[in-house]
Amino acid sequence: MLTLKLTKDLLKDMKTTPIEDVNAAPFLSWHVHIYNLNKRKHIVFVNDQTRLAVIIDGIRTGQTERLKERFMLTLREYLLREGVVESLINRYLAYGSEVVISKTNNRSVLGTMKEVTWFIEDDFHDNIERLMWLNRMIHKPIDYMKPIEYFKESLWDHKNYNTV
Repeated sequence: MLTLKLTKDLLKDMKTTPIEDVNAAPFLSWHVHIYNLNKRKHIVFVNDQTRLAVIIDGIRTGQTERLKERFMLTLREYLLREGVVESLINRYLAYGSEVVISKTNNRSVLGTMKEVTWFIEDDFHDNIERLMWLNRMIHKPIDYMKPIEYFKESLWDHKNYNTV
């Protein structure tokens, strides 16, 4: 089960109510926020454990199901372009067959999200290239590792899929 932890602004925009007390593994949990990039509404996802960032656009108010679908498709496409083995991607996304929406609960992840959304304009024409650039920035909460390297490493460890 994947857990999407939406910020107040995004909960309001999606017109959805969160489920309380979700006990999810940090590797299967994502903080989600809405922000403007290049004068368009984008939604950024940051993994709780690895700080991997995924950005999507084209989601309108109240399209929660479309949000989930676009996230899964963008994550798959991005990981394939990064050279991740497809069987590992399929195993991870199999947990996404059930998606739960909750409130944010980790200030450290929110801080990383603020760093990821620092730029309001960029000149990337391909979203995957933007993600490749973003996920090579090091972050202190993950011992100065690159999020993509930490995510690839974590895909192999079966313990990361267990709930807390």
